[in-house]
Amino acid sequence: MSRTVVVTGASGGIGRATAVAFARRGDRVALLARGVTGLEAAAADVRAAGGIPLVVPVDMADAEAVEAAAERVEAELGPIDVWCNVAFSSVFAPFADLTAAEYRRVTEVTYLGFVHGTMAALSRMRPRDAGVVVQTGSALGRRGIPLQSAYCGAKHAVKGFTEAVHTELRAAGSNVAITRVDLPGVNTPQFDWLRNKTGRKPQPVAPIYAPELMADCLVHASEHPRRRAWWVGVPTVYTVLGAEVWPQFMDWYLARTGVDGQLTDEPASDDAATAGNLDAPADGPAGRDYGAEGRFADQQWSWDAQIWASRHHGLLAAAAAGAVGGLAALRRRR
Repeated sequence: MSRTVVVTGASGGIGRATAVAFARRGDRVALLARGVTGLEAAAADVRAAGGIPLVVPVDMADAEAVEAAAERVEAELGPIDVWCNVAFSSVFAPFADLTAAEYRRVTEVTYLGFVHGTMAALSRMRPRDAGVVVQTGSALGRRGIPLQSAYCGAKHAVKGFTEAVHTELRAAGSNVAITRVDLPGVNTPQFDWLRNKTGRKPQPVAPIYAPELMADCLVHASEHPRRRAWWVGVPTVYTVLGAEVWPQFMDWYLARTGVDGQLTDEPASDDAATAGNLDAPADGPAGRDYGAEGRFADQQWSWDAQIWASRHHGLLAAAAAGAVGGLAALRRRR
């Protein structure tokens, strides 16, 4: 059965791949982002995949504009069944090199954009007592790393407010669900369009995952929303566990490897320190369509055993129980 789905940050990267993944289900997909060039290209991808697109240019940092976007979506596509928050922006830089204005803007888009989207979604879902909000979280929302303090802070905030909303919905006995999907490093165009003050071109922390695989995880979470959070990929698991079990080791390790591990040897362009998509969309009114994938396609993973295992707990438990039972039977025969 097709659904009405909203995807924010749908013009490129994980948002773009997620919009297409929902379209493959035959869903009606509202595409929210600032960049018109990317949005129009995303709409073409959604049509090709079998979905019905609606392009809605909006800055997620503007609460009134997000509310108006939600009104338009319901007027043109019908009641919103799924709202998937993906949109973000950031700056690659040591904390000492960031300005207060840059920090504020990252927070407004990457954190408050999720708040605004969640508000718009829940104000419609709660009276109907139906619907799902999917938050795109990050391993960096569980453990901060160098060069990304603004992004890490915003993703930590997303985790906190999502947990609070989750418990409020449960306390009210609501059938509306909210879930968070914590992702690892992904091959998206962000490493070409984010503002960068390091002097070198950035890269994802390895291993690098395909955005299409992450999109599949977000769609899966929308179909199984009662799980409060999903850890996606082996790196996310060891990042979360390391931060919880031995944070001092993580401090030491990231101090030694966290900077160079995020930077290539290639120098950044001269305008990278002031450009990026922080204040304006990277594609511009008639610029480049970045698509879903970045420049690391030859390194990306399209499968991970942890992702499969996280979806098949029951099967694994049954297999383990069967193995234990088989061993016990063998011992009795001896």
